[in-house]
Amino acid sequence: MKIAVLISGGGRTLKNLLELIAEDQLPVEIALVISSTAKAGGIAHAEAAGVPVSVVRRSDHADDELFGAAVFSRCRTEGVDFVAMAGWLKLIPVPDDFAGRVVNIHPSLLPAFGGPGMYGHRVHTAVIERGCKVTGVTVHFVDNHYDAGPIIWQTPVPVFEDDTADTLGARVFEAEKEAYPHVLRLLAAGRVRLESGRVRIGKSQRRSHSPDE
Repeated sequence: MKIAVLISGGGRTLKNLLELIAEDQLPVEIALVISSTAKAGGIAHAEAAGVPVSVVRRSDHADDELFGAAVFSRCRTEGVDFVAMAGWLKLIPVPDDFAGRVVNIHPSLLPAFGGPGMYGHRVHTAVIERGCKVTGVTVHFVDNHYDAGPIIWQTPVPVFEDDTADTLGARVFEAEKEAYPHVLRLLAAGRVRLESGRVRIGKSQRRSHSPDE
């Protein structure tokens, strides 16, 4: 399965995926990394692994539609099966031919603590301030709204009384390192189906065409 990975920052999720691929633990080929800024630290991880990198800046485009078109044009050129957002901080409209083919990971149990401006330590700080006892990670399909697409997978993470945004964030990221590759394996095996706006995980569609699976 060929994917494009979209980044905006340090690229630790990208680094995790690249390491698993190198260890033959993830049946995925990262054909392209797209960054929303030339300053993203994750670019170095892609270059070290020999993965092509394309920088697409929002400021170079008149509106979100043109920005998104530029991103997905590159994905089409590479012939990717799925697009995986990994710390991508920009809203881009998903074109019809990529509907159900774009996934994202968010550091909370959506729909809680999602939406515009909710990313990274902002999420963990909000979780602690609210007094939550459990948070987690969510992998979901991407639609045209922040953190609102159909949920594929969630992993809970405990919140401790003495947590800071740093300690909680570190624990959540450990869960992210397991959850995102797990979902990509499911996608690669053809086990994820989107039906009437909800996700169903079943047996591999690539081995069986039975409508009951």
